[in-house]
Amino acid sequence: MKYDLKIHHDLGLVIKLEYKLKTLLKNMDALTISLESVIDLTDEQFYQFCRKNSDLRIERNAQGDITIMAPEGSETGMRSASITVDLGIWNRKTKLGFTFGSSTGFKLPNGSDRSPDASWILKERWESLTTEQQAKFAPICPDFVIELMSPSDNLKVTQAKMQEYQDNGTRLGWLINRKDREVEVYRIGKLKEVLQNPCSLFGEEVLPDFVLSLAEIW
Repeated sequence: MKYDLKIHHDLGLVIKLEYKLKTLLKNMDALTISLESVIDLTDEQFYQFCRKNSDLRIERNAQGDITIMAPEGSETGMRSASITVDLGIWNRKTKLGFTFGSSTGFKLPNGSDRSPDASWILKERWESLTTEQQAKFAPICPDFVIELMSPSDNLKVTQAKMQEYQDNGTRLGWLINRKDREVEVYRIGKLKEVLQNPCSLFGEEVLPDFVLSLAEIW
């Protein structure tokens, strides 16, 4: 689809689309915008752009391309919230780190900005960041991530995202594919493992004693 971009000053240089983002997304699942020939957005400008469109899911890859996604459906959102709650309950008991939901953005070491559906960071790593870094898209890769695929998500795109997390330091990752009832497990330094219709997932040494039941996720 052809679209135009215009640049204007407002809390720094912020991008606006000539077409309204919500109108564009009515007929598609995601919209990717390449800005390389237009502008090189700073981290602050990208952060402000995301804030101005907080009702949308926005990510940026290492090349600077921005992907804008419509909000997830209610069914997927319910299951995603359940996963985050379970992870948070475990973390309250262990006090080993911090749990984050799907609206949290992280600046990965390779320069991309990602928002996993659920994530967790070891306490010592999170507290090593400054207050200013924690307040925006923290420059850190989570120790643990979950991506819960919605019916409209592309498997190859999600797999590439999981590999990116692993390459940037994520120690354990779960890609939950409800459609095929499969879970891909990503462990740092190892090949991914594909589980067929598992009943539960285990946090292993990264999340000691954490067990996620998939009975309500499927």
